[in-house]
Amino acid sequence: MSGETFLKEAQNLQETIVSDRRYLHQCPGTGFEIAETVSYVKKKLADMGYEPVECGKAGLVVTAGGKKEGKVFLIRADMDALPISEESGVEFASCNGKMHACGHDMHTAMLLGAARLLKQHEDEINGTVKLMFQPAEEIFEGSHDMIENGVLKNPKVDAGLMIHVMAGMPFTAGSVVVSAPGVSAPAADYFTIHVQGKGCHGSMPNMGVDPLNAAAHILIALEEINARELGISDRAVLTIGTMKAGTASNAIPDSAVMGGTLRTFDEDTRSFMKQRMTEIAEGIAVSFRAEAKVNFGSGCPTLVNDKELSESAYRYAKELLGKEKTFSVAELGGQSSKTAGSEDFAYISQEIPTIMLALAAGQPEKGYPYPQHHPMVKFDEEALAYGCAVYAYLAMRWLEEH
Repeated sequence: MSGETFLKEAQNLQETIVSDRRYLHQCPGTGFEIAETVSYVKKKLADMGYEPVECGKAGLVVTAGGKKEGKVFLIRADMDALPISEESGVEFASCNGKMHACGHDMHTAMLLGAARLLKQHEDEINGTVKLMFQPAEEIFEGSHDMIENGVLKNPKVDAGLMIHVMAGMPFTAGSVVVSAPGVSAPAADYFTIHVQGKGCHGSMPNMGVDPLNAAAHILIALEEINARELGISDRAVLTIGTMKAGTASNAIPDSAVMGGTLRTFDEDTRSFMKQRMTEIAEGIAVSFRAEAKVNFGSGCPTLVNDKELSESAYRYAKELLGKEKTFSVAELGGQSSKTAGSEDFAYISQEIPTIMLALAAGQPEKGYPYPQHHPMVKFDEEALAYGCAVYAYLAMRWLEEH
């Protein structure tokens, strides 16, 4: 089947994909708490003739094909939202204090559309396509949880693909940018720094140990790592996003807690940063008669794109979408597709060859000015049929050639 014909079949599903997306947009959940989304996706897959298998805490897996001998190709959509109150103004906006501000509802709807296409072409699949519906991407735990529960086994997966919609891109909706080989998303680590002092009356600071004073000095001192301890080619972003302490203006609190994230493109830099953060926090705290403890929580490694998959995906996407909607990083003037945002598909990329594609879903000049994770962000639904086709076509073409 030609790419043009395949794309027309996907565009015939546009109304259905939009309906799925809008339902999912109105009932978002966060982390692993996405029961309504999982229930909806499971029913839709069952109605298509699939047998959804639960995987981990809130993941779902189905397979298409398998009637012909061949390899196994994975296509993944994440399903979770963010703890953001929506202000987009769309008629199907969420009202529960959570929001699909990163576009995961788009991903899920597109993968449901791909499931429909793959079912229609099941006899043509040269091997097996495994569809991975994943929770908890935003907290960097869902992919790892599904790996631990066998998503890459039975049947064993040989290669994989993820798509991420992008708002605010200067490309027409449905255009695809194929990542260059190598790292395209940094490792991420969430952390907390707990500073223990000794509370007292605000008028008698000498009777206590002020944890806020120590925390403030720790925050400033952490900036020294980037400024004076990293080389010119090292890249890292350390952000303190929260600082919480106290309940009364006239009292020195007993403790203070800071929370933040660390992003790095290199595992050696990642380890060095974590070591120095701990040493600096503990040392600064002691100098102010306090104590500090640094805890690193959930995180993910770097996302690595396979060279052969990058080249193949670009060729397949051009067959499907044409040269006017298909771009490589090199064509856009870059040798690297590194972005600042992390992505927990990175865990998959550490296990098998993978490729990450960006799907344009909102040009600023056409009424989509807000970026991902903004309470007013909107996505152009015209991109949905294109994303659906890319998922299914690229999987089938890779299996055909391997």
